[in-house]
Amino acid sequence: MPDTRYAIAAVLVAAAVTWAVRALPFAALTPLRSSSTVQYLSRRMPAGVMVILLAYCLRDLSVTHARGLAPLAALSVTVGLHLWRRNALLSILGGTAVHVILSSTVFAS
Repeated sequence: MPDTRYAIAAVLVAAAVTWAVRALPFAALTPLRSSSTVQYLSRRMPAGVMVILLAYCLRDLSVTHARGLAPLAALSVTVGLHLWRRNALLSILGGTAVHVILSSTVFAS
């Protein structure tokens, strides 16, 4: 059984390291908030990330096979719902539901 002082010291060291690791990003980001580069990236990155995710998800899509229609239909529903309601949760759930329904029933082979 470890000595009580050793156990207390280990807990204190673990707590200090955990606190430091969690506090460090906030301390490092404070000077960056006024940076024009960071402000530019914060405006442009969400659209860029979505384009990359779209390209990744559709990279192996076969539009000549019937199974390629489910992702395209789901994408159309997602975009349509988002343009109509401007609600990300509704868009994601609606597109996912269409994809699951079409993939599991209509185009299952």
